[in-house]
Parts: sequence; C-alpha cells; structure tokens
Amino acid sequence: MNPNEDRHQAYWRANTKLIITLLLIWAFVSLGCGVLLVPVLNNISLGNIPLGFWFAQQGSIYVFVILIFVYAYQMDKLDRKYNINRRD
Repeated sequence: MNPNEDRHQAYWRANTKLIITLLLIWAFVSLGCGVLLVPVLNNISLGNIPLGFWFAQQGSIYVFVILIFVYAYQMDKLDRKYNINRRD
C-alpha cells in the first residue's frame, strides 16, 4: 500500500469513528432521554417543564443541531490533520 492510501484509510477510520460517536450521542438523547428515561427525567424540572417532556419535544432537536456543528468543526480538524483537499 502506498502512503497516500494509508492516509486516506486513516482519515476514513477517523471519520467513521466520529460519525458513530455522534450517532450514539444522538440516539441516547432522542431515544434514551426522550422515550426510555422520561419517567426518571420527569422528576427533574426545567423551569415549569418536566425534563423528560422537554427532551422529547425540544431537547433532542437542539442536541441534533449542536451535533451538526460539532461534526462540521471536527471534520475541519480532520481535513487539516490528514491534509485532505476537496480535490483528493
């Protein structure tokens, strides 16, 4: 294997690891906090709103949008680290 292929494989491994990590966070927040853990989280209030209800209605959407920005930022770092240009 040539060094360029090794670099691309390492880049895609890092990219895949990042995607899996962010998807697991999103699944935990949307399914875990928004569905499965609602009874437990409803014992905590966010203002006058039960936390489980908030996650089910709005929290998972906010986390998803934040994860989009985290992905873009982390991919920028990966692109620089592995010297990936749009032409590669």
